[in-house]
Amino acid sequence: MSAAATRRVLIVKLGAIGDVVMAVPAAYALHCEGYSVEWLCGKGVAPVLGLYPWIKVIAVDEQPLLRGSAAERFRAMRAVWKQMLGREYELCATLYYDSRYAMLTWPVRARRRVRLSWEDRKRALLQGRRDTDEYVRILLGREDGETPQHIAPVEIEGLGAGVAGEDGGSRVVLVPGGAKNLLRDNPLRRWPLHNYVELASRLIERRCEVVLIGGPDDAWVSSAFAGLGVRDAIGKLSLVESVSLLGSAAVTVTHDTGPLHLAGITRTGIVAIFGPTSPYRFMPQRENCVALWGGEGFACRPCYDGRDFAPCKNNGCVQQVTPEMVFVEVERLMKAKREGNVLKPRVIVPEHTPLVHLGEAQR
Repeated sequence: MSAAATRRVLIVKLGAIGDVVMAVPAAYALHCEGYSVEWLCGKGVAPVLGLYPWIKVIAVDEQPLLRGSAAERFRAMRAVWKQMLGREYELCATLYYDSRYAMLTWPVRARRRVRLSWEDRKRALLQGRRDTDEYVRILLGREDGETPQHIAPVEIEGLGAGVAGEDGGSRVVLVPGGAKNLLRDNPLRRWPLHNYVELASRLIERRCEVVLIGGPDDAWVSSAFAGLGVRDAIGKLSLVESVSLLGSAAVTVTHDTGPLHLAGITRTGIVAIFGPTSPYRFMPQRENCVALWGGEGFACRPCYDGRDFAPCKNNGCVQQVTPEMVFVEVERLMKAKREGNVLKPRVIVPEHTPLVHLGEAQR
């Protein structure tokens, strides 16, 4: 293997947005140690990785790879092999448990290969820990509690520049859809739509500029906000434009979905609603971020085990977080922003729910 390969690393993580963003600090830690970082990713998330000049993006069409027929998957895999043929790396890291993803790098020559494993503790994302820190531990072998080096927030000029809205209020971005990718839909993570509508009404009464964002698949939420005077940008922005808009907002309100992690790479304040997943694992750990974790007293919380959710038809844990609770935290973050204060990241747990509610949530 050539000497040029000794400081090159290939990361394989096609998507989804949140998973990719949570792995970026580990890539940055490798970059800071002198590695040249290349990233094999899906076309959908490639623009986000392209915001980091130290990442060389290798984009592939993930749609036929993940959702195509057998013939389409084979043709897509062959196209990836052709693209990767002859590449050499010190480290090839496939950040998946499924061994089929390792096939993407079949033509690649690497001194060391790493893939996630349920059986090997050294290569597993340990439950109860932040995935961001776990990727650092797995890729760099750090077991001493070191955290990733800080990455400066992404700054994008243009769309949504400035925080002030046209009415003199503050911009608040809401993410009422999401929790869905090419492979699965996770409705248990979503805060109820009517709660977002109630929150939007309260924010507008306070003279805030309320903006909705989401992908084309989230168009189903728009009609619920009809007549409220919100700005509906759902399905109208690229990923980079979404990052820019998030960066212009005083506060972003979202449940556990991709835009939460996009917001995390900007300077916007964040109020995130959690239930079946743990904020200690997925919440961006930077200033001016607060998580409201519903489900206190629920024996089943968190129910996400890294692969699946409980067979629950009523996410009572998420519903325990009320619009009033979220509004209070939005107000607190906006006040801190006006006064130039910085609030430490924190997790707030609503009061204990009677056991009768637990039974209702599990039915």
